[in-house]
Amino acid sequence: MADDDAGAEPGLAERLARLEERVAALESANAAPVSTPGVSSDRFWALDGLKERIPDPGAVLFAGSVTLPTGEHYDWQEGHPTTAILDGDWTEAGTTLTALAHPIRLLLLREILGGARTTAELGNHEQLGTTGQLYHHLRQLVSAGWLRSTTRGQYTVPPERVIPLLVILTICHR
Repeated sequence: MADDDAGAEPGLAERLARLEERVAALESANAAPVSTPGVSSDRFWALDGLKERIPDPGAVLFAGSVTLPTGEHYDWQEGHPTTAILDGDWTEAGTTLTALAHPIRLLLLREILGGARTTAELGNHEQLGTTGQLYHHLRQLVSAGWLRSTTRGQYTVPPERVIPLLVILTICHR
């Protein structure tokens, strides 16, 4: 802004300077490192570690450390090279993802992760419909690998599926 313009309206230059200071402060706040207790303060600490270990064209990594309401604890990390993902057969993912594409199945998974294990416990939930509908949805989740039947009428989310499920749900909530 030219000095001539600043004189056109009293205080305009001063207001502009304050506005620029506020914008700079907001931009630096957005660029500030993420602060999580017990975790490195570097904003992209996981990404930086991945880049150190994996050459171009890179890889996709997901990880988690989760304690469920039931007290069960899972630590999980999985990574795949970019070329393996892009060159792989994506049709196999269709069944796995389709099983999650129903609100009742997502509710079942949430209830099971929360501690409900038996068909009787699950059947008590008012949103799960008839027993026939319940078994239909449970079969779909078992078939896709999202659930495992531990004994007759008892279900659990396999340990190797807990973190991937939470990753998918996290992505969907963005």
